[in-house]
Amino acid sequence: MAAERLAEAGCTVTVYDRMPSVGRKLLMAGRGGLNLTHSEALEAFLPRYGAATTPLTPLIEAFPPTALIAWADGLGQETFVGSSGRVFPKSLKASPLLRAWLARLRTLGVEIRPRHDWTGWDAEGRLRFNTPDGAVTAAPDATILALGGASWPRLGSNGAWAPVLAKAGVAVSALRPANGGFDVAWSDIVRERFAGEPLKGVAVTFGRVRLRGEAMVTRHGLEGGAIYALSAALRDAIEKEGSARLWFDLRPDMTEGQLTTRIAQTPANQSLANRLRKALHLTPLETNLLREAHGKDLPSDPAALATAIKGAPLTLTGLRPIARAISTAGGVAFAAVDARLMLTARPGVFVAGEMLDWEAPTGGYLLQASFATGVAAARGVLSRLSGAAKA
Repeated sequence: MAAERLAEAGCTVTVYDRMPSVGRKLLMAGRGGLNLTHSEALEAFLPRYGAATTPLTPLIEAFPPTALIAWADGLGQETFVGSSGRVFPKSLKASPLLRAWLARLRTLGVEIRPRHDWTGWDAEGRLRFNTPDGAVTAAPDATILALGGASWPRLGSNGAWAPVLAKAGVAVSALRPANGGFDVAWSDIVRERFAGEPLKGVAVTFGRVRLRGEAMVTRHGLEGGAIYALSAALRDAIEKEGSARLWFDLRPDMTEGQLTTRIAQTPANQSLANRLRKALHLTPLETNLLREAHGKDLPSDPAALATAIKGAPLTLTGLRPIARAISTAGGVAFAAVDARLMLTARPGVFVAGEMLDWEAPTGGYLLQASFATGVAAARGVLSRLSGAAKA
């Protein structure tokens, strides 16, 4: 995005990418339909960035969701708004958009050099790269670092830049998983029988936050949209306390009284699993989740059982590795850059995307902020080059 804006402004632009081809993480995002952004009003959109809302607000206001949608349309990739308010290209793929985008960059004269792994600066301040043909350097008038976080390193973003920038005097917060899974000490029956099965239409509560969504049981624990939405708070709690207790309501559309009545109407001589299946359509996974939460011997009393269904606690004991997380928290502190996203410790070097210290839930917020910071960094470069020319 930064390269496109700079080339449109008449700059000579080279993109160095450590991978053999560009856009690999974008293509991975396309496997989920390529959720570009979200249609909600900015008043609701911006607070999704939590602690980073203040520094990101002017950047996203300058390149809001409507601008991103118009940009995609300009590439011939019409979008639509899903039932959840999320915005997707009609193709539900990243590859057509990426092909059109690369064609535009070629038309603008942008040169892309793959297999160039940035390793820092040499003694003269030139950019240093490792390539299959050996080390090479470059001395541009301005540099934008857009090296990603540390999730899915096989797609390119491995976080190796963090110690390089820290050594250069840049404040860098530790990289941590965001929108990732969590460990649960499942019994063997859940681990062996139900790994890969979803919990649909449940409500989850952590602290004062309750939300509806879907969770996925894995061999290691839990993943899924509802889990990702709470991942920042859950991660922080686990890092501080060693564990976190997450509460499930398996039938959020029914009251305890309604559940009690339905359970009481089933024959008491049937197995508990059959009573729950017939009365409430609980799946075998849901019944076993109740046993994970409340013990193997569930109460037979309808009222007590209804209470257990409305509040089933599971203890999360750890985080899944950052390499498997959807995104990354931590990175270059906003205090380390100026309003143009230029590093104060390294004038002429700008930072964009997931390298900056922000995080957001899934739903289009990740790509929106990445694109918006790319636009902002390009604007910062143009401002600096214009100032240098005037001087």
